[in-house]
Amino acid sequence: MRKAIINRQTKETEIAVSLILEGGDCAVNTGLGFLDHMLTAFAVHGGFGLQLDCKGDLEVDCHHTAEDVGIVLGSAFKSALGGFDIKRYGSARIPMDESLAWCDIDISGRAFLVFDAEFKAEKVGAFDTQMVEEFLRAFAFNAGITLHVGAYGCNDHHKIEAIFKALAYAVKSAVKLNVDGVISTKGVL
Repeated sequence: MRKAIINRQTKETEIAVSLILEGGDCAVNTGLGFLDHMLTAFAVHGGFGLQLDCKGDLEVDCHHTAEDVGIVLGSAFKSALGGFDIKRYGSARIPMDESLAWCDIDISGRAFLVFDAEFKAEKVGAFDTQMVEEFLRAFAFNAGITLHVGAYGCNDHHKIEAIFKALAYAVKSAVKLNVDGVISTKGVL
């Protein structure tokens, strides 16, 4: 079973994550209801077991919590993948009412983020919409993946939720085991 347990403590956040790529229970508590909702959707649609607890300096704002959760979750994915040969690539398009999001990834060890979505509202609940990109950047760079994400639509909640679900399906596809070895002309990722 591919799993990882990561704990990270800074002066701004204290985070504990347990991730099982083959599935399991999901319980998320970041102190930000909307981020909890998005991470739960990510775990459920990705088929991942995820236990995540974060105590952050929300009295300042949600930036440290969102970014640090991305760091720890990305680190957990990288650790859980270990030396397993995987499919490597994943792609998904997810509609949610008037919105559409897409996500394409390459789990190659070469971290990069291309983000193509705009939000009209500053916040959804207590969550700053600009933190979507910060979370994704932290996740991609700590997981070692090239991540392209985009969305359009009118409702920011719908766009963001579609992004997290598209990410889930793309990651789910990319982390599948590949019995034929490493998918690379170099022979290594």
